[in-house]
This record gives sequence, C-alpha cells and structure tokens, in this order.
Amino acid sequence: MNQVTRMPVRRGVWVLAVAVLLACAPASRPSVPADGSQAGAPSVPKGITTAIMADPPALYQELTGFGQRGTDVLQELALSGLTTQDNLGVLRPQLAEAVPSVDNGLWRVLPDGRMETTWRIREGARWHDGAPLTAQDLLFSAQVGQDRELPEFGNVAYASVQVVEALDARTVSVTWKAPYIDADLMFGTRQYATPLPRHLLEKPFMENKAGFTQLTYWSEAFVGTGPYRLREFVRGSHLLFEANEDFVLGRPRVDVVEVRFIPDPTTIVANVMAGAVELTLGKTLSVEQAVEVGAQWRERKLDFTPSNAISIYPQFLDPNPPIVTNLQLRRALLQGINRQELADTLLAGHSSVAHSFLFPNQPLYRDIEAALSRYEHDVRRAAQLIEALGFSRRADGLVRDTNGDQLAVELRTYTVDINQKATLAIADAWQQLGVKADTLVMSPQAAQNNEYVFTYPAFLLQRYTSDLSGLRNLYGARAPRPENNFRSGNVSRYMNPAFDAMLDRYFSTIPMGERIDALGQILLHIADQLTQMGLFYDAEPTLIGNRIVNVAARWPSSTQAWNAHKWDVR
Repeated sequence: MNQVTRMPVRRGVWVLAVAVLLACAPASRPSVPADGSQAGAPSVPKGITTAIMADPPALYQELTGFGQRGTDVLQELALSGLTTQDNLGVLRPQLAEAVPSVDNGLWRVLPDGRMETTWRIREGARWHDGAPLTAQDLLFSAQVGQDRELPEFGNVAYASVQVVEALDARTVSVTWKAPYIDADLMFGTRQYATPLPRHLLEKPFMENKAGFTQLTYWSEAFVGTGPYRLREFVRGSHLLFEANEDFVLGRPRVDVVEVRFIPDPTTIVANVMAGAVELTLGKTLSVEQAVEVGAQWRERKLDFTPSNAISIYPQFLDPNPPIVTNLQLRRALLQGINRQELADTLLAGHSSVAHSFLFPNQPLYRDIEAALSRYEHDVRRAAQLIEALGFSRRADGLVRDTNGDQLAVELRTYTVDINQKATLAIADAWQQLGVKADTLVMSPQAAQNNEYVFTYPAFLLQRYTSDLSGLRNLYGARAPRPENNFRSGNVSRYMNPAFDAMLDRYFSTIPMGERIDALGQILLHIADQLTQMGLFYDAEPTLIGNRIVNVAARWPSSTQAWNAHKWDVR
C-alpha cells in the first residue's frame, strides 16, 4: 500500500468497510448489561484510523527489533496482561481480580526472607479463539521466560523466582527466593511472563525451539486476550483490529481500529493533514513537527507528554577508539554540548536537560536529583580536559596525540527526526573542540539487526526508558552479546559487578526509605561515571482528532492503549 498517495477514507465508505468487516467476523455472544437490557454491537459501526512510525514484523514487542516505535501500543491493543499501568503510572488490575499487595494479603513476606505473590484471574477472561485464560497459561509463560534458549522472553526478575505453581484453574502462586520490589509486575502486558496461550504454543515450543520465534502466531496468526483481536496484518502497510466481543472488561466501544505503518514522519504529517490519520500512537512526530501540524489542523487536540531521556551511550565493550572508555574524555565531550540550547531549540520549551537517568519531577526522588553530578556547558573546560589526556590542537583544527593521530569518533543514531537533528548538532559541537565526529544514521532495516545496532564502535544516540522499570536493563548480564542473541537492554554494554550489587540491593529492598537510599547510589554512579550521557528529556506529542474521546496521554511506562476498550468517537 502506498503510504504517500493513499487518500483519506470518506465517512460513508468507512462505514461500509466496517460493516463488511463485522459481517465477516465470527459470531459471538451479545453482551448483556447488568440491568438486563439487550446491548450487542452498535447500530452504526465506529472506526478509528491511526498510525505508528514503524513497520513491525510482529505484534509481540520483543520480536519487533530495537527502535520500532509504537509496537508496545499494538501489543497492548491485542494482548492484555493481568495488570497494566495507566497514564499516571499507577498499576491497575486488568485480567486479574486485584494487584498483589501487602494490604490485600496477596503479597506476603515470609519469615525466612522469601516472598509469595498470588494472582487470581478474572472469571470469563479468555483468548480470542474462545479458549479460557487459565493458570496453566501463566505457568507456560513463565516456563518460556525462564528458558535460556529463548532469551527474547527472558527477564532478570526470573533469577529471584523460586517456583511458579497453579493453586487452581484461575489462581497462580509465585514463590520468590528473596524480596523483589517489582514482583507485582509479573504477568503484565509488557513486563515479564506476559500471558502466552499454552494450547497454541506448547507443542511448537517443545518440538522446535529454534523456530519458535519464527511462528506466524507472532504476526498474522496472533491470538491474544486484549480488547481487540487481529483481523488483518499486511506487512509494510497496515493492520486491522476488530472489537473483541468477549473482552472481560467489556466490549470495546470502537468496532475497528486501523493502524497504518508509516516509518517516515513527513508521510505521517501528510496523512494527518489529508485527514487519512486521526490518531498517532507511540513516538511519531517531533515536537517541532507536531506544533507545525497543530497550527494548521484545527480538527484536533494536541497533547505533549514529558517522556524518556535522549542520551548518548558510550560503547564499553571493545570500543573503537579504546579511549571511549576514558571517563575524562566522556566528561569533556558532554561539557562541550550546550544541552539547554538543544532542548529549547528542538522541543520548543517542553523539555529540560537530563542530568539524571530518572524521569524528573518525581517528589520522592528530588533529594537524589539535587545531589547528582552535573556537567554544565563549558567549552573551555572541555578543551582543557582533552588536552590533559595528551592531545593538542593542530593547524587543521583537530586535536591529535603525540603520534599525530587525530581523535575521531563515530556518533550513530536512528532515523527519528529529533535524533538526527541532535546528532548533527552534537557532532558540530565536538568538532568545535577539535574532535572529528563522523555521524551515521541507521536505516530502519539496519535498526532491526540487533547485532549491528549494539556493536556500534563509539557512541549511540537514542531515547531510552527513564523510569524505574528501566533499571533492570542495566545489569551486566543484560549487555547485548552473542550468547543472548544481542537482545537485551543494557545499551552501552557497561558491565561492573559493583554496580550490579547496587541494583541487587535496590530490587531486594522493600522498606521505601531504604529503597530510596539504594536508588540514590545507582543514580549517583550513572551520573558520576557517565555510563549514559544524558542530553534532554524528550516530549512526546500525540495528535488526537476532535471526534475521538477517552484516549489518554502516555506516561513513560504506559501506552495510549491501556484503556483502549473505553476509546470512543463522537
């Protein structure tokens, strides 16, 4: 499908298309409200056309390749977990009756230091093919996640799990070897042990693990538990979701959601302005582009949500040149960048400098934030630090060592508009210091090759998780390497046993005061050692057509789809 030339769908044609689609859908039981009146499908079918800035090969996020924007939203539309996080970061029950907590007795700390969490599946929760969601599905999900031959499904949390067992058909108990603060995230939509259908996947899992991630189940044949079920998946073009009549939280109010795959932001703008797209999902347009569209597109609401940090990641495993691992050089390079000017220019006042790994303005962590090392813009100081490493500026304007070799580094990034602009500005700033900076923008195809992405020679600029859920990705074991198929979250491949011990302490500390102390050590280490060189916090715009209601802004740990069954149109 040609994304550039596709014309907007007229309302009458859209209604006809939806009617045909619904007529082809398998029959299902009509929902009956508590008052006994007949409900069923609405008399006038409703549809929404959306877009993501990606061309995903699969619906399951961990199999889509790093850097595919919006795939988390796709997954949550089709696959609900036992819990989800709302647009304020609050963990809510979804397919579970309740989120385990000490107060409700579903989270118990045992006298010997172990823990138990108990999950009860809501009655009536089922897969899109009609099979009930059971405790055996959750046990199977945990089994897949703990299998070392399938690192795509793994998570560091499994190291703390002692046993997962079914108490009955709808109840699962997890025994933990030691306290683990994120135990209540298990079986979540995008966390770990995400529900998998045992009746569909157990046989291929047992018979052919090598081909497990290549199953059509993950794409065209996807069967989930979410508010929408997959109707059509056309790679390189779009997919169609239709309302799940049996969704346990209630039938979605919108009948069909079309998601167009538009990797190019300029094409997204053209589609929005033409009326062909009325909702953007995930990270799509830059703030600059969104402001420009918002000034011309009157049939819309424009939301800006502060988002994850855009940072420079030094390569710590076999870097080229080796001096990349030198802390003094990293400090010099960061001080050579006017980060406030970057934030003001690229984000139109919707952002601030990222002095911390952690998303800012969280009251619990303000004391930590105030104590962090800061590297303010100071070109003179940056030049002094580089000269102290044995370099001197020559007649060609570049700094060279005593052998006459120039200091040159590569700065790599993705095709995202703000990334490219920041990369060019930073390369210019470094060259003002005399450091030759070669920039490389990875194609969308190259960005799906994790080995290529994570073996960048010197520096990688990208946006990455800036909330507490991202801490688990910083373990040395999560460094992308051949043994885990380069599918992990430790982008810079920084491996330090002492830092791992800090993470262990944080994840095993239940009392809040002690946990914040442990977190402070982690954040201080990152800021002082510059294992990530924070630039600024991104701002994520969402374009919402005026006729669409109940679409809530994102939070770094949530998606717009957390309440998709309540989306509606006027």
